[in-house]
Amino acid sequence: MISIIKATEGDYNSIVDIGKLSVAESHRDSCSAEEMNEYLERNYNNNAIKEELNDITNIYYIINYNDKPVGFSKIILNTKHPNIVTENAAKLDRIYLLKEFYGLKLGLELLNFNIELSRNNNQSGIWLYTWIGNTRAINFYLKAGFTIIGSHKFYVTKTHYDVSHQLFLNFLEPKVHKVALLLNDKK
Repeated sequence: MISIIKATEGDYNSIVDIGKLSVAESHRDSCSAEEMNEYLERNYNNNAIKEELNDITNIYYIINYNDKPVGFSKIILNTKHPNIVTENAAKLDRIYLLKEFYGLKLGLELLNFNIELSRNNNQSGIWLYTWIGNTRAINFYLKAGFTIIGSHKFYVTKTHYDVSHQLFLNFLEPKVHKVALLLNDKK
């Protein structure tokens, strides 16, 4: 049983727990353990997540599998970026799934949910950053029809950054739209 629900302030514990585990698993090779711990403590603590949940520009969703929260996403509508010439593009700021649930197509379910959410809110596309060392995520997004359009320095700490790809799924290009729909049909 899969459900995707809009997160509320009461869901902060789930987001903190999933975020700490998923970010550490996905990015542990990008920096030292100390740098990763500093990043997680700063960004995935109760107060930080509560604050984000109370910011109306952040739209969080939690994906549940058998009534257990196993992943989440954060999307921000109408987020401009100089590498994107279309208006009204959404930024998929976070999408994480617990590793033990890989292979169940839950990440694809959550991605497609955010794509539809974006389309339903008149967005021209959806963009995101992903660390260049996270080949699993990069391949996932490329298969979904995203293209790499640039790079970005993602600061883990004040002194350490990782280079990330910027990827974009343009809804105005029929070829890309068709690829995403095909992936959705293969669930």
